[in-house]
Parts: sequence; structure tokens; C-alpha cells
Amino acid sequence: MKTKSSFFLFGISMLIPLIFGCQKADKGTDKPRILISSDIGGTDPDDFQSLIHLLMYADHFRIEGLVSSPFGGGRKEDFLNIINQYSKDYEKLLKHAPSLPSPATLESITKQGAVDAAPFRGYDESTAGSDWIVSCAKKDSDQALWVLVWGGLEDLAQALHDAPEIKQNIKVYWIGGPNKKWSINAYSYIAEHHPDLWMIEANATYRGWIIDQDSPEKLKKDQFYTNYIEGRGALGRDFYHYLNGEIKMGDTPSLAYLMNGNPDDPTGESWGGSFRKINRSSRSIFEGGSTTSDTVATYATIEWHFIGPQLEVPEDSVVFQIEIQNQLWPGYYLGDNKYGVKYSPKKTESGTYKTSSNIPQLNGLEGAYTSIAPWPGQAKPSDYPLGDHWYSDRLEADLFLQGQQGAKTISKHREAFMLDWAEKWDWLEENPN
Repeated sequence: MKTKSSFFLFGISMLIPLIFGCQKADKGTDKPRILISSDIGGTDPDDFQSLIHLLMYADHFRIEGLVSSPFGGGRKEDFLNIINQYSKDYEKLLKHAPSLPSPATLESITKQGAVDAAPFRGYDESTAGSDWIVSCAKKDSDQALWVLVWGGLEDLAQALHDAPEIKQNIKVYWIGGPNKKWSINAYSYIAEHHPDLWMIEANATYRGWIIDQDSPEKLKKDQFYTNYIEGRGALGRDFYHYLNGEIKMGDTPSLAYLMNGNPDDPTGESWGGSFRKINRSSRSIFEGGSTTSDTVATYATIEWHFIGPQLEVPEDSVVFQIEIQNQLWPGYYLGDNKYGVKYSPKKTESGTYKTSSNIPQLNGLEGAYTSIAPWPGQAKPSDYPLGDHWYSDRLEADLFLQGQQGAKTISKHREAFMLDWAEKWDWLEENPN
């Protein structure tokens, strides 16, 4: 039975990270230190699935932060709601994994990050989430902090802007692709101003977790829930609420990368993929517009610049919109009669754009572009040069899967990592044979 003094000490231990920031790391531990930045509750429900997966493996890691960095309506409460489901299964899970973190511990490290995309310059104002990244990265440890980004880069970009010295203490695995499209301003800031960051930029490789064409029938994404999750705990019941239980979990490869393989060698084999070092990030700048004859690499940064009237507004003010592939993006005043917008195509496509604005010179401008594989494509003078520790999707043709570059470096391990997860669901089986 706990005494009053033990409850008091527990309470103090929970207050320490709230008062002084991220707790001191345990030196000598073999568990990787991780911080998750996620758009959970935003535009894609698969982050809920990935969080449930993470919590079932939480004893494998030192989870130091859960940062809500949403596109859309997501907030830190979405983290807390899943942690609440975890609390209902916690005692049963604890019997099999005694070092699982308590729900209270996880709640204490959950922070709200940026709720809007970064402006053209790529950073804005610090948030509780970006401050937490800085705090955790700066603490005394003999291990790097793995920042696993499941959504936009806004909070990471802000943390690097506010405390660039943290680069020496962190390693980043980012699920890019569509997230790059939504977070292109923050991405371009990091690539331009922090090219020496240790970064895995997975734009397509992660799709090997989703594409299951070579899987046994029992592990197919539309079969796994029925075969292994249904009827297993509060987490299992909640899992069905996201995509009707159909497995997606496109962000989970960032975690799986640390679970199997040598994470210090991105070129090796792992459940989270194999990557190649790249020394540049594709970037195309079009002054005044572009046409279908203008070819860019898939996942490249496209930057359009236009000339208009001098405005008496702050730089980085949104003053026009651009519609690209039926989606709207903000355009910015850059000062000195210049206007600009950035975009990143998430697939091979022939895309079109059209601007709209109350400024006549910025209204109704139309154009197009063509994006092709593979990334990073043909070198251009406008590319962002990168340092010695930036990795991305492999180029070999035999590693493409359904057009996704490098995806076979994950899909080849699908049976192993899915069956490993299935064993953990057995811990929550309510009516075992």
C-alpha cells in the first residue's frame, strides 16, 4: 500500500518536468530517446493508428515528448484521448511489459505545438511544442534525441531557429511526401539554413508499410483488424474508429526504424526502410510563372515569384492565393514589389495553378508544371545544398513499389513487423482460448 509520503514523492516527480522542462536522461540506457511531432487529429486519421502502435511498444523507448503539430483541427487533446484508452488497458499490458510508461507520465510530456503552417520565411513564433523540443534536445545525455516527425515540420523548424545549437544533439526521421507539400515553407527553411542537420527525409519509402500486395492474406490491411485486433481491449475498440480499422499507419516506419536494424546507418536494412545519402534538395524557382514544359522532380520545392505593386504591409503578409490541383495555398508579399509562394508535388503529375487576389496584378495568373520521378532529379543551380548526414529514398528501379521510390525496402519486412505487433494484441485478448 502506498503511504502519504510515497504519494507526495510521486506528485513531486510528476511536477518536475512541468516546472523545469524535460527530465534529465538516464545515462547508459539502451532505449532510444524519442520525441514525436504529429498532426494527429488533423487531415489524416492514420496518426491515431500509429499512436496506438507506439503505446503498445512504449517499453522499447524513452518517450520524452508528444507534440501536436496539426494541419487542420487536431490538438494535443487528440493525444490525450488515446492515452486515456491506453490507461484502460495499462494494467493488462503491464503484466507483459513491466517498464511501460504510466499514462500520467505520457500526459505530462504532451504539448501543443503550431496550429498553422509556417509563413514564407519558414518559422513564426515559439510554441510549447517547439520549446519542449529545445528543452529535451539540450538535456544531459549520452544519446541523441530522435525527433520522429509524423506531420509538418513547423515545430522542428521553430526549435532550430530559436536554438540552432540543438542540431548536434538530435536525429530526425521525417515522413515527408504529402506532409512536405503542406509544410514546404518550414522544410525549405530547414534545408536552406540547417543543411547540416542529421535527417532522414522519407518521401516515398514509408509507403512500403501501407502497400500490401505481397502480404499473406491474413495480414492484408483490410484483414488484419479482424484477425488480430478485434475484441482486444479498449485500444482495439478505439482502433476501429480510424479508417474502420483498415491498416494504414503511414507514420509508423519512423518508429519501426529504431526497432529493427542499426539506426545509426540509414543505408542498412531496417523495418523502417533503407536510404541513400543525398547532397542536395531539388528546388526550382520560376520568375513570373511556369508551363508544362517546366520539369521538376517529384517532392521538389517549387517557388514562384511575381512582381506587383509596392505595399505598405509587413513582409510575409498573405496577400493572394494560388489554387494548385484543386487546393488553395497562401501567397506572400516579400517586400520591394515582390510576391512569392512555394509548393511541393507529392507525386508525378502534370499540374496547373491559378492565382486570385484583390491586387489586379496578382489576380488570375495561370500556369503549369510537370513533376517526374525519381527524387531528387536532375541537379539545378537553385537546389539547396545539403550536408553529410541527409538521407532520402533509394533510387534503384527494383526498389520501387507501385511507383513509390524505395518502398520495397520496407515492404520486404512486412510479415515480420506485422506478426510481431499481432503478438502484442494477444495480450489484450478478452476471451483467450
